Amino acid sequence: MVYELTDTAKAATLFEGWEETLIWGCLQKVMGKIYVTDSETPRSAMAFVGCFAFYAGVPDKELVLNKPAGFVIMTPQNEAWGACIEECFPKAEKETRYAIKKGTKFDKDRLKSFVDKLPEGYELKAIDGELYDQCLADPMTTDFVSCFGSKEKFLGLGRGMVILKEGRIVAGASSYTRYQEGIELEVDTAEDERRNGLATAVCAALILRSLDEGLYPSWDAQNMMSVRLAEKLGYEFDCEYTVYEVSDDTGYE
Repeated sequence: MVYELTDTAKAATLFEGWEETLIWGCLQKVMGKIYVTDSETPRSAMAFVGCFAFYAGVPDKELVLNKPAGFVIMTPQNEAWGACIEECFPKAEKETRYAIKKGTKFDKDRLKSFVDKLPEGYELKAIDGELYDQCLADPMTTDFVSCFGSKEKFLGLGRGMVILKEGRIVAGASSYTRYQEGIELEVDTAEDERRNGLATAVCAALILRSLDEGLYPSWDAQNMMSVRLAEKLGYEFDCEYTVYEVSDDTGYE
């Protein structure tokens, strides 16, 4: 049986040393959940939030096979967990993601200069209740707010900035998830508005807002383009890591 762990401290040592804010948010009970097969003395655990699942401890096929519904990005703690995922879901898409170092010391003046370069005709705004609804209505911007589950929770815990053109959201940077000390940053730009410096400007604005509130804006990159943007903003690349993308129709043995 797979159980939701109510006392998340019981799984803390399993994830020890894993520099991942999505895991921290689950352990802190800010958002997301921890799942185990032994609720008293867990030897294996899965932290799940948004569409990300992180597997730690002793590889456990039962935990992997009982995946959350829908599209899931499975992240193994080590090669043994990777082998377990491959055995359970042999058709899973194996991909590479790019970790970005934590503890960045940002150059605020440089970030402000990016915001100041926003072209005429574009408007920078914080995500409020009205813009929350607009974000949910567009597949490009849904992930800016969807992990929080409700407008009230996002407005309380979430942080987000968008760029508008003639009332339409054309770019945005927001908290994909939240943990006590900060946010995990999510960014996207409409295809017809890319290469205009919008992603740089809106990310810089969100980073500055986060720093002003004493929150750390963590960054994790899906591709090298994201790594380059992060580095432009002051972050440093850390390392590559492997994930497995699994859908409900992926199938398993």
